[in-house]
Amino acid sequence: MKKLTLFLLTCFFVTNITAQTKPQIEWVNIPGGIFIMGSDTGEVNRHDDEAQLQVTISAFKMSKYEITFEQYNMFCKATGKVKPDDKGWGQGKHPVINVSWDDANAFSEWMGCRLPTEAEWEYACRAGSDTPFNTGDNLTTSQANYDGNYPYNNNVKGKYLKKTLAVGSFAPNAFGLYDMHGNVWEWCSDFYSDYSLDLQTNPKGPSSGKYRVRRGGGWGDSSQACRSAFRDSGDPSGSGTGIGFRIVTNN
Repeated sequence: MKKLTLFLLTCFFVTNITAQTKPQIEWVNIPGGIFIMGSDTGEVNRHDDEAQLQVTISAFKMSKYEITFEQYNMFCKATGKVKPDDKGWGQGKHPVINVSWDDANAFSEWMGCRLPTEAEWEYACRAGSDTPFNTGDNLTTSQANYDGNYPYNNNVKGKYLKKTLAVGSFAPNAFGLYDMHGNVWEWCSDFYSDYSLDLQTNPKGPSSGKYRVRRGGGWGDSSQACRSAFRDSGDPSGSGTGIGFRIVTNN
């Protein structure tokens, strides 16, 4: 009986220790639906790679916030990976920066999750909106962290903080997601390419390519780069002070 009790206690503590090596993620349930991906031809600062198409998305869960230094550092401790530099802006609840697509993907897999597809990301960002931003036709620096010297559509200039802010510093979108516009760019799973204009259900992009998609704009970017439809891409092994990520799961 004593041996059995000791065995059960050992299992409990080992399980507890294992659980504590992985960060807690606050998830937001994203309902499935149909939306128009891309931007209307009349949208200000529209780019040619934003052709509109109808996309059907199945329900999934997305992390409420961008992955933080606090969360990512647990991954580094568990795997022996070198912790990224925070540029002196703070760790803790600040979004992790200086992470490549490869880094973000490795964290996602370690968590048993994945990076969002580009379509999932835009669907989640829009949260039912069809305007340039999920805030409407404009974005201000009281709504997101970006370079306020470059307002959208000749709007009034705002602040330029020149650094990241702690996640959740602004109001969430209609789905309850924070910082989908600005703060840091967010890696997506897709290789970058022009859209296929056929009707799409849960598109994942091409099976191969050179660059990976990132979305949302960052602290050092103009407001137009933060538009819901704006697309950017980068070398999957590259990183920067304005690049982070968030994760999704179907569980």
